[in-house]
Amino acid sequence: MRLSCVSYLCYMKIAIIGSGNVAYHLAKAFTENNIPVSQIFGRNENDLKEISEELSVPYSFENLIDAELYIIAVNDNSIGEVSKKIENKNCLVAHTSGSVSRDTLVGNYRKSVFYPLQTFTKSKKLDYSKIPFFIEAENEDNLEVLKNLASKISKNVMEADSEKRKYIHLTAVFACNFVNHLYARAKEISDSQNIPFDYFLPLIDETTQKIHEIEPKSAQTGPAIRNDERVLKIHESLLTDEEQIKIYKTMNESIKKMYVKDRSPKTEDGSLHSES
Repeated sequence: MRLSCVSYLCYMKIAIIGSGNVAYHLAKAFTENNIPVSQIFGRNENDLKEISEELSVPYSFENLIDAELYIIAVNDNSIGEVSKKIENKNCLVAHTSGSVSRDTLVGNYRKSVFYPLQTFTKSKKLDYSKIPFFIEAENEDNLEVLKNLASKISKNVMEADSEKRKYIHLTAVFACNFVNHLYARAKEISDSQNIPFDYFLPLIDETTQKIHEIEPKSAQTGPAIRNDERVLKIHESLLTDEEQIKIYKTMNESIKKMYVKDRSPKTEDGSLHSES
């Protein structure tokens, strides 16, 4: 049977493979939007049981059901091996990775991708309607199924092939993973001086909110963009951890190089302003 009708989503058997953050949130997004999940399957029984009890979704760590759509939400290195467990040749299979191709899936079924662009943590509640979903499939019918499914969850659904997704994922690493690592490093410094990290949350919130309205490059402030060597040297002298020193110098050099051609009078907070 072709899976091309929105109403058919209510009757289609969907199995989610995985028990981690992405699997949990997809299962939750589906159930909250009245899309039945027939099974969540994985190898971690305790995690599966917790998800099952919270979302009232059947689970198994032994027997994978016969479904029409399988969504594989495991780490990238396991996608190929896990996909071999699917024996149904008439099903549609999608992985959720941003950095591997559709061909990573191993089997005679129809291969696709269902990639949500978000950072997932089980304990953190999310507004699924705001999450961009990038999808890819072998043909228009399969693409339509995934579009319909994603559109039941999110207001932001787009097509993206493997090459485009690699760049989307790379950008996400810079914008999310690297930034979060800097938060962790910043907290190391504040903790070392018994300064509550909560003091910095309004600053973090304002920085994040600002780029909703201003281009990131235009929003940059700080001693590096001012080329304030005095402050830079003071900061370097305060750091004792070699990794922190390396990060501090690397980031400041990157900022300097980005703005070297744009140097113009600056405001007191270091942001650029145009010459009149």
